[in-house]
Amino acid sequence: MNWGMKNRISRIIKPKTGRCVMLAVDHGYFQGPTTGLSRLGETVEPLLPYADALMITRGAIRNWIDPAADIPIILRVSGGISILKELSNEVITTCIEDAIRINASAITCSVYVGGEFEKETIENLSKLVDEGEKYGIPVLAVTAVGKEMARDARYLGLASRICVEIGAHIIKTYYTEDFGKVVEACGNVPVVIAGGKKLPELEALQMAFDAVSNGANGVDMGRNIFQSDRPVGMIKAVRAIVHDNKPVDEAFEIYKSS
Repeated sequence: MNWGMKNRISRIIKPKTGRCVMLAVDHGYFQGPTTGLSRLGETVEPLLPYADALMITRGAIRNWIDPAADIPIILRVSGGISILKELSNEVITTCIEDAIRINASAITCSVYVGGEFEKETIENLSKLVDEGEKYGIPVLAVTAVGKEMARDARYLGLASRICVEIGAHIIKTYYTEDFGKVVEACGNVPVVIAGGKKLPELEALQMAFDAVSNGANGVDMGRNIFQSDRPVGMIKAVRAIVHDNKPVDEAFEIYKSS
């Protein structure tokens, strides 16, 4: 890796702990104004001091995020479909030059292994890696699997390893039983887990704890934070697990007391 690539990754994955708490608020690119993000700026502003990075689209960042905010940006650059259509049919929606104008610390797209448009999404990732390597911008690959495929270690490991082989610098995938096998499949490439659908807070904290205990470098949570009844308390609790190795019961108390 060149210096710029290493520097950008170190802004996201903190060198002191080797871990990160990413805040994902890019859901609108296919879900529209989903619950908790209809007023995105109001939702995100109080959470930024506790996030290590913000995953977001270029339109959202220009409309709702203060340019003075000191937060590394993971820029969502794929899309082109809505929840009404086949989600795997994505294209690249943002050029590398715009990512540079935004000062993104990383760029990201989804890869649908086993989906109808598997080849096309892998091609999207390949093109992003080429552009990222050219300009020193790391690429985070969001792994997904086909509708008929179980979200288990076998298939998530398959999807994650393919992304590593194509050249992704960070992997985002789902937590599952035997998660250590997924991490092992990625070699030295950092792995973060997706929060997925909204869970009860205690369950979400347990998932974060289990993930980092099994080798994950952190979490990229969205709905489990901004749809919580105590969003600031929830992100503080997640940080306590990820960066301070707090047990779940102590983290849950942080959530309740904030």
